[in-house]
Amino acid sequence: MRFEASQHMKLGQHMKLAPRMIQSMEILQMPLAELEERIEQELESNPTLEVVETDDPAARQEIDEARRDDQELERPLTVDGESGAADFARLDSFEADNPELRENEYDGYQRPREREGAEATYSASRQGGERDAKMDAFAAAPARTIALSDQLKAQWSLADVEDSIRPVGELVIAHLDEDGYLRTPLETLAEKSRASGAGYSVEEIERAVLAVQLFLEPAGVGARTPGECLLLQLDDLQAEGESLGWPSRTFESARRLVGEHLDDVLQNRLPRIAEKTGLSLDEIKDALTLLRRLSLSPARRLVEEETRPIVPDAIVEYDTDEDRYVAYLNEPRSQNLRLNREYALLSKDKEVEKRDREFLKTNLSNAQWLIEAVAQRKHTLLRVIRAVVEAQRDYFDFGAQALKPLPMTLVAEQLGIHVATVSRAVAEKYLLTPRGVVPLRRFFSGGLHAEGEDLAWDAVKAALKEIIDAEDKAKPLSDEALVDELKKRGIEIARRTVAKYRDQLSIPTARLRKTF
Repeated sequence: MRFEASQHMKLGQHMKLAPRMIQSMEILQMPLAELEERIEQELESNPTLEVVETDDPAARQEIDEARRDDQELERPLTVDGESGAADFARLDSFEADNPELRENEYDGYQRPREREGAEATYSASRQGGERDAKMDAFAAAPARTIALSDQLKAQWSLADVEDSIRPVGELVIAHLDEDGYLRTPLETLAEKSRASGAGYSVEEIERAVLAVQLFLEPAGVGARTPGECLLLQLDDLQAEGESLGWPSRTFESARRLVGEHLDDVLQNRLPRIAEKTGLSLDEIKDALTLLRRLSLSPARRLVEEETRPIVPDAIVEYDTDEDRYVAYLNEPRSQNLRLNREYALLSKDKEVEKRDREFLKTNLSNAQWLIEAVAQRKHTLLRVIRAVVEAQRDYFDFGAQALKPLPMTLVAEQLGIHVATVSRAVAEKYLLTPRGVVPLRRFFSGGLHAEGEDLAWDAVKAALKEIIDAEDKAKPLSDEALVDELKKRGIEIARRTVAKYRDQLSIPTARLRKTF
């Protein structure tokens, strides 16, 4: 057996995604808000790309004439021309940040919302002295939320406490979680303080915890258990309880439930609580009503969770004249992109320096790629949405219970495109329909055959929720009873499937749904 190294040539064919195809897939997968952001960034960095106002008929006609035919939009994308090296450099950078593209995954990757590169700068005005809508929106954006730890430290700096307790309280605040709880044992905090040279005792930390609970708001911050958190809030609320109409006896009952019977409360075992405490069911219900005013995560009141607004990518409306639903895209800005004609002429002018011509050609190529990718996105997305609207007509007429199974492979075969293209077109897209804003992916699911019809899993969930909403809450239906009720509707599923769907709908078990 011998090992040796040698050189040899091998001729073969390999499939490789061209930069143009990479950009096309990237644009296709973007939701509308992200697409608008991408277009704005390109407009700021690429002088050869511009947006034409729709009020200009001549410009509107020019754009319409320049648009490709739908069949031409689906032609294979290739790389050529003088800017190929720059284009492949962009591909290398994009693939480095998105390795999943090289694996050709069909589920569609989730593109990060963060953008690389320097922050875009916005001018105060645009052409003709008009206001910059992007700058106006940026100026009207809400201020960044202050971190929870910073808010609590600011409160602590104003607290009237002894100087010896103040640094210990800062240590306690540093170990509070996002809900406001101190879950770290005091002994552990004492060990950490000794390791840092402070050397606080458990007794000092205990005093600091009590001070944090007393001075920091909202009430409940600094608690070590859920029971302690609720008791702190009850103490704070009772100060204004009379003005709220709550008698002191109700507060006493609520403290007793939290301190002695919290597990029974969580399990909705009200008769057992009444037997142990001697309280009537009405008194227990009043105490529970009071407890519902409290929060098990008090610190979350200080920090608002950032929620991104949903911008529908398409709108579905009912056409009464033709008795059908029509869909159109919600992309006014992306429809008006075009190349700057003056720069296009300069790129071919031999009197212009070669370096400048190369710069213009590169930017013109990038702008043209973006325009074609946006047009490709419009064409593909609209075809997919129209196929969905046609297949799910019953949903728009009758609601979620009429959803039918619709695999992506079926739509892909119908449109003559790859299932991966359908997956990317559906990712993070929303439709504005007569039944509200609906994720496009919701229309794609498996299902079962019931009473001669195909039902999607979401339709089964909708039927399950309807049955539970209509049940007698004094005698709620068990999962076995829910199976029987669904069977009466022609839907036969197992009990464990009912339990799974009930959990997905955030519906508790029958015992927790029972009212007394």
